Amino acid sequence: MRNATEREVRRDLAAAHRLAVREGLNEGVWNHLSVMSPDDPEVMLITPADTHWSLVNASNLAAIAPDGMPATEGGAEPSVAGFVIHAPVHRAIPEAKCLMHVHSPYITALSMRKDIRLDTRSSQQAAQFHGDVAYHEVYDGLLDDEDEGRRMADAMGGKRILMMRNHGAMVAGGTVGRAWIDLYQLERACMYQVLATGEGCELNRIPRDIAAGMSAGARGGARHDRFFRGLRDLLDATEPDYVN
Repeated sequence: MRNATEREVRRDLAAAHRLAVREGLNEGVWNHLSVMSPDDPEVMLITPADTHWSLVNASNLAAIAPDGMPATEGGAEPSVAGFVIHAPVHRAIPEAKCLMHVHSPYITALSMRKDIRLDTRSSQQAAQFHGDVAYHEVYDGLLDDEDEGRRMADAMGGKRILMMRNHGAMVAGGTVGRAWIDLYQLERACMYQVLATGEGCELNRIPRDIAAGMSAGARGGARHDRFFRGLRDLLDATEPDYVN
């Protein structure tokens, strides 16, 4: 029987999937959100393979052992890409309890722009990531082994955000709530930058010291869990089956 902490973490991860659908951050049945189990630190909870995020709930998440197999007989399995990306990053960066990898529209659009990076002084949202964005510059195609995940972990280091060229991004957080709020804010930051520079316009940039202060406050993440709890309240009222 799962303890109360694991049940809550499962509900948070299921809620993150549902909220991502509401905000247009998902892509069909692809991409993956994961969190390490508080019941067993070697077990990863992750998006079940070939499942639309609007159908993810607390009980159908895949619980995966270090060998990539379901932790319990007959349990759901992740996609191959989900395991080979997420497992190595979780192992290499233990503080990254939750990882969210998406191909959301504006994050992906910015990752495609040659020689363009997220300007972390371009908007209030972007400033929250000032000095906290890493880049994985090489796109290696479809993934089938853990080497790519290890390279992502090396590139990410201690940053909260890994922008992946031609591919989207990975967001790391100590909790599901912190990672999800950062993901939402990152998509908004990329959207604002893409829209503001679409006609070659010059950005009016936030002072460096103010951006650094905003980033430090966001890294603490104290507000993120409260914000996420408020969003879960919306699901409790409109999509209560996510907790099943």
